[in-house]
Amino acid sequence: MGFGDGMSGRRIQVLGIPMDLGQDRRGVDMGPSAIRYARLQDVLEGLGHTVSDLGNVGVPIPEMVEAGDEENGGMPHLHSIRKVCETAASVARDVVAAGAFPIFLGGDHSVSIGTVSGVASAGRTGVVWVDAHADFNTPETSPSGNIHGMPLATLTGRGHPDLVGVGGEGASVLPEDVVMIGLRSVDREERRLLTEAGVTAYTMKEVDAYGVAGVIERAVEHLSHLDRVHLSFDLDVMDPDIAPGVGTPVRGGLTYREAHLLMELASETGKITSLDMVEVNPILDVRNGTAALAVELVASLMGQRILELPRPTNSR
Repeated sequence: MGFGDGMSGRRIQVLGIPMDLGQDRRGVDMGPSAIRYARLQDVLEGLGHTVSDLGNVGVPIPEMVEAGDEENGGMPHLHSIRKVCETAASVARDVVAAGAFPIFLGGDHSVSIGTVSGVASAGRTGVVWVDAHADFNTPETSPSGNIHGMPLATLTGRGHPDLVGVGGEGASVLPEDVVMIGLRSVDREERRLLTEAGVTAYTMKEVDAYGVAGVIERAVEHLSHLDRVHLSFDLDVMDPDIAPGVGTPVRGGLTYREAHLLMELASETGKITSLDMVEVNPILDVRNGTAALAVELVASLMGQRILELPRPTNSR
């Protein structure tokens, strides 16, 4: 299965991107604060990591920017989102150049246009996209024009040139270097685009059929040619009964233990070099439980285990 040395003793830098410009529903701009309030830094330091919090990227509130119009193709807040993502990409480049492990806190999933394009500056980078939604719309296919439904398509070079160009010209990642996990809400035109692009996707049907371990094993094999893999985790991949504080909940998502197993196995591959944790909406949450879950999942990725036992080896 390609297990590596895991995530012990890393130098971690945390960046908040409190943006809710990519969608209609307000509240995910408070996601970074909610995750920090759930003691993210304390938990990571308790695992033996050295943690620096870089604060937040400055983001205008929707009332201070103009909505979509003919000039920007009917995409609400296009120019503001581009500026925020450019800033995030610049910080991400600096973090990976310094040899640190970046953790990006969203914000809606459009922040990944900046984070992924930034970390990909270090070299060819794979992406594991854990999400209920494909986020593979373009301005031509999107029913709403909301950019949080477009980041993965944008990162593979499909979409508005102002967004595709964030972090540099052209695609930031290759479609064959992307694995999607947990899909259960995909628009009709997204299905066509995903098929044309050749993206590897595991819907909840495959998760049910193969189990999380089987899906991760297949994902690791698919990305085995890469030394760098970015994990982008949208909390709406979880079942809403477990994670109510998300902007676009869809029934039938990952269970609590499935999500932790996914993160633990991803950690053990030794492949993950950066992380997004996005779409926490405290307005819709119950006693900050979704943000607390986000912290638990980050901890599982970064090395927290029930017991530290040696992995058994085959013997004769």
